[in-house]
Amino acid sequence: MQPTFVLVHGAFANSFSFAPLQAELGLLGHRSVAVDLPGHGFAATYPRAYQAPQDLAELATAPGDIKGVTLADNAEHLITILERAKRNGPVILLSHSRGGLTATVAANRRPDLIDRLVYVSSWCPVDLPVGAYYAEPEMASVDPTALASALVGNPAELGLLRSNFRTADPAALAAFKAALFADGTDEEFLVLLNTFQPDENLDAGTDQDRARPDTWGRVPRTYVRLTEDASVPPAMQDRMIREGDALTPDNPYDVRTLAGSHLKWLAAPQPAARLLAEIAALLPAGS
Repeated sequence: MQPTFVLVHGAFANSFSFAPLQAELGLLGHRSVAVDLPGHGFAATYPRAYQAPQDLAELATAPGDIKGVTLADNAEHLITILERAKRNGPVILLSHSRGGLTATVAANRRPDLIDRLVYVSSWCPVDLPVGAYYAEPEMASVDPTALASALVGNPAELGLLRSNFRTADPAALAAFKAALFADGTDEEFLVLLNTFQPDENLDAGTDQDRARPDTWGRVPRTYVRLTEDASVPPAMQDRMIREGDALTPDNPYDVRTLAGSHLKWLAAPQPAARLLAEIAALLPAGS
C-alpha cells in the first residue's frame, strides 16, 4: 500500500511552500498532505500595516492570532492529521527546520501513527533544549543578526515573533538570502520569501520535548542533510544525527544528502521527490 507523506513546515512558513514538492511527488504516484500548524496558512494574521505602504509603528504593536500557541498545540494538531492519514495506510512524517520540533513531540506521544520519520535539515533535540544548541560550536557560522534585521516589535510584548518579510531594505534582503537561499536567483528568492508569513509562535518547547528512546526511538527514521545550509549548518545536522544514533543505537538514522541551501530543495524539488520515493520503498512490504 502506498504511504501518505505528511509534510510539516518550518518557522514563518506554511503548507504553501510544499506545493512544488507535492506536485513532483504526485507525478511519481505518491500521496501527500502539507500541514498548516496552528496560526499558519489561512489561519495566519496579516495586519493591514503589513501591506504597502507599510506602517512599521503600527505593525510593531498589532495583535496576532498566533500569540499563545505552544509546541504542545502544534503537536496536538499534527497528531489529529496523522490519525486521519493512518486510516489510509502507512504514514511517512517529514519535517523541515523548526518543524522537526513538532514532529519529534508527535513521535514521542504517538509513535504508532508513524511508519517513518524524515528530518530534512530539521531540529531533533536529544542532548539539549533547542535554544541551547545556538550557543554550540556547530552554529558558530550562523549570523545571529541575519533574520533579526527584519524583526518588528518586542516579542515579549507581542507574545510572538514578527518579521517584516516585505521589507525593501537591501541589507535585510541580502541577509535573508544568504541565510536561506544563497544558491537561488534573486527572483526565486523573492518568490519563496513572499510565501512566508510575518508571525511565528514563541514556544520552542522544554527539556520534556526532546526525543525519547522508548517512543520516538522506536520509529524508523531518515535524516536528509542539506550540504549548503547556512541556517542549520551541516555540522549541526550531523550532530543531530550523532545524538539520535547514540540515543537508540539499534535504530540509527538512514542518512541521505541533497545538495543545496535551506530552501533550494523546495524551489527545485525534483531531486528531493526522487529521494523521498526511494525512502518510501524502505517501508516493509505490507505495512
